[in-house]
Amino acid sequence: MVKLVFCLRRASHLSRSDFHRYWREVHGAIAARIPGLRRYVQCHVRPPAYRDGRQPSYDGVAEVWFDSTAAMRESATTPEYRAVRADEPNFIDTTHPFPFIITRDFPVL
Repeated sequence: MVKLVFCLRRASHLSRSDFHRYWREVHGAIAARIPGLRRYVQCHVRPPAYRDGRQPSYDGVAEVWFDSTAAMRESATTPEYRAVRADEPNFIDTTHPFPFIITRDFPVL
């Protein structure tokens, strides 16, 4: 399978707990509807990373899997994908491009 990995920063109008709640409870349900999506994992930064006023570079990482790059590209033409993109400004800092990679897993252990 092909995996996309996105590094996300929360929108400035949200607290970190509101960001994580929205991502988990609202956006996750929207993203799960994308046709061809085989797996979707949200990796939320743990609260201790914010201790003493620290701000991690990113607030989380999203990982999404598709059968192939062709399936991934095809999913990007659907209304469900457009709904995901339309929802992003509700919780993600979209003033800066967020880094992503397209990769394959090579399990070692």
